[in-house]
Amino acid sequence: MSSLNPNLVATFPPPVMEARRWIEDATFPQDRPLLNLSQAAPADPPPEALRRAMADIILTDPAAHMYGAVLGLPELRARVAGDWRRDYGGSITADQVAITSGCNQAFSAAIATLAGEGDNVILPIPYYFNHKMWLDMTGIEARTLDTDDSLLPDPHAAAALIDARTRAIVLISPNNPGGVEYPAPLMAAFRDLCRTRGIALIVDETYRDFHAVNGAPHDLFVDPDWDDTLIQLYSFSKAYRLTGHRVGAIVASPTRLAQVEKWLDSVAICPTGLGQRAALWGMENLRDWLAGERQEVLRRRAALHAGFAVRPDWTLLGCGAYFGYVAHPFDRTSDDVARALVDRASVLVLPGTMFGPLRTQGGTGRAEATLRIAFANADADGIATLFDRLDTVTRAGL
Repeated sequence: MSSLNPNLVATFPPPVMEARRWIEDATFPQDRPLLNLSQAAPADPPPEALRRAMADIILTDPAAHMYGAVLGLPELRARVAGDWRRDYGGSITADQVAITSGCNQAFSAAIATLAGEGDNVILPIPYYFNHKMWLDMTGIEARTLDTDDSLLPDPHAAAALIDARTRAIVLISPNNPGGVEYPAPLMAAFRDLCRTRGIALIVDETYRDFHAVNGAPHDLFVDPDWDDTLIQLYSFSKAYRLTGHRVGAIVASPTRLAQVEKWLDSVAICPTGLGQRAALWGMENLRDWLAGERQEVLRRRAALHAGFAVRPDWTLLGCGAYFGYVAHPFDRTSDDVARALVDRASVLVLPGTMFGPLRTQGGTGRAEATLRIAFANADADGIATLFDRLDTVTRAGL
């Protein structure tokens, strides 16, 4: 075989695909079907009104089937800018918005404008595994930042990690995998740190539509010079159930987006025409529907909080948006626990070993002690079933 890129070979396999392999050949009792809480994705297709609009687009809009602008549909870029001005305040213009093929691509494009092999980017842990994977496969060091018992990162600790080759700090709020929502003053403190040190602050707000706080979750865009430091990432996948259509966004300076355009043109040429038009239709017509989706997710969040509050053997470290992040009570590593839960409880969740360094890699032990529960995939009955099954294995042991 011809040679393989050593950075790619050294990158760990896709965690969700690994977890799916745990259930490929499994059979589950008829009275205990699989409860899949592994992937952070809506379990249902887009609402019927949006699907009908998409069908109409396919039939009547020839441009939806053609190449489009590399940085995205102009109408969608303008709509994002306008809605962001309404939601966050401050000045945001269409030329500060680029549309991408999903938020993972938005992250990859942003990193491509910032860093090269031998540089480093700071990731709070637990980190989102695809961020770590992209940095690893491009030869950029993922410099991990420990977080406190509430899973919140400390700007002072981050400052100690910055050196001449640091290019950015990445924050995700609401967090994946931890679920925590970063307070506005903390976000501002990281912005100030990054500006002072001449590096970028990347804020991934994939789950912003399900934030528990009413109103703007931060005031970063109110700063008139926000785009000298801030790069915001967003996904339409969760808001409008468009996961299979791959539509995301980068909000950044026009100067940076000119570089993003080069990268995107070499990777995908343009985002999907149907997905972009579906996202635009959703923004124009589904605001009330999305507000209802948010309330349902918040109800599920409250149910997870309440359930773990009366189960002292389990510790809920973070909970929000789509995720609960818990410390398990078993004397086994989280990857063993996650596999055992498939066999013993017909529950699929992801282990903390997928979201942070192991002890043997310099970790604190949190990765081995924790599990991520994608609770937004379960309704009230599903969450009740989860707790019933956790109670059974807690009493019996694994």
